[in-house]
Amino acid sequence: MKIWAYIGCLSFGGPAGQIALMHKLLVNDKKWIGEARFLHALNYCMLLPGPEAQQLATYIGWLMHGTKGGLAAGLLFIVPGALVMLVLSTLYATFADISFVTAIFFGIKAAVLAIVVEAILRISRRAFTSNVMLLIAAAAFVALFFFAVPFPIVVIAAGIIGLLGARFDPPRFRAANHGDAGETAMEPAAVDRLLDADALAHARASAPRALSTAVLWVVLWLAPAAILVGFAPASVFAKIAIFFTQMSVVTFGGAYAALAYVAQEAVATYHWLTAPEMLEGLALAETTPGPLVLVLQHVGYIAAFRNAGMAPLLAGVLGAMLTLWVTFVPSFLWIFAGAPYAERVRQNRSLSAALAAITAAVVGVMLNLAIWFALHVIFATVDDVDAGPLRLHVPQLSSLDITALVLAVLSLIALLRFKVPMLMLLAISAALGLLAKTSGL
Repeated sequence: MKIWAYIGCLSFGGPAGQIALMHKLLVNDKKWIGEARFLHALNYCMLLPGPEAQQLATYIGWLMHGTKGGLAAGLLFIVPGALVMLVLSTLYATFADISFVTAIFFGIKAAVLAIVVEAILRISRRAFTSNVMLLIAAAAFVALFFFAVPFPIVVIAAGIIGLLGARFDPPRFRAANHGDAGETAMEPAAVDRLLDADALAHARASAPRALSTAVLWVVLWLAPAAILVGFAPASVFAKIAIFFTQMSVVTFGGAYAALAYVAQEAVATYHWLTAPEMLEGLALAETTPGPLVLVLQHVGYIAAFRNAGMAPLLAGVLGAMLTLWVTFVPSFLWIFAGAPYAERVRQNRSLSAALAAITAAVVGVMLNLAIWFALHVIFATVDDVDAGPLRLHVPQLSSLDITALVLAVLSLIALLRFKVPMLMLLAISAALGLLAKTSGL
């Protein structure tokens, strides 16, 4: 429980930062789960709608301790950030001045950037089992960063390439194992030994259990929306429930894949908030731990705060809780019903090759997210420019934040060269960031 609470409180930096944090703690430091199984779980979660990092935490918790472990890991990944976001949304709706939050988390974001870079280097060493895998990662990065190709297309294309590769050139499409990339072979983690020996009953695929699990979680997921639509169809709460229930099944690629649609509908269709307020909500989500889709919680809070026709603060809290429920309950459904089947296909050579290719593409995805995150940490203004088929992220050089750049470089040196423990790195960076902001740097 403690380690999942720790991850939930320090999971800054979006999906790339959160995956990096889990990889370092669970694979390298604690050795709770092996590298190959971690990447396999990540590949499965990348194929699902919703926040992949939170689903990965749920998957690993489920692997280790069944449904209770999955609930603990998944909820603790969400709750700290959700509580912080609830407080910030309340302050925002009441005072509209949250500058102190930016000061507190300014240094932490620089440290998270270093953690992401280190994780990309670490994972790529194991994911690139051949030059073909390197090319897949590069192609995924180019498709996402320069051409804005939809995330599901990139993942599906990588999977198809892997399937074809398994048929025509199997050695180049093998999955990474312990000891790959020139590293010393490691003793398999305890949970890996139990799973490989089929000693954990909850990890065995069972159609009756999968069906009963799916029915239970579908009822839990849709019940609030059904009740609200049945008894108060014109209320803002019914609209929130319907809208975000729909969003939870189409948000492939995480928060950024859904933000444009959410912003358009919330601003232009429902008039819950303005475009600048939507951007400020995203800024709030980026400065808090947990999934970036917590920005949806902020939208639900503001929508209910302004339109419920009841005590605004109570309405805002209810709107936020309702949004959280219909957004995150499906994540538990996908894991608890589908993960046993994901574990079953680990030994299928064709599917393993497809997932190995997806692993390589994920490195490109993480690099895309890392550069996007780095640009927004180091520059105050980054413009999205359409240049024919290209979509470029162009920073305004005049908005360069020298202090953020220096903190990020120092954090990277501390992590890579001096192996500073992560908690110490985050604490030092937070203190330096707060000092810099309060001193006007």
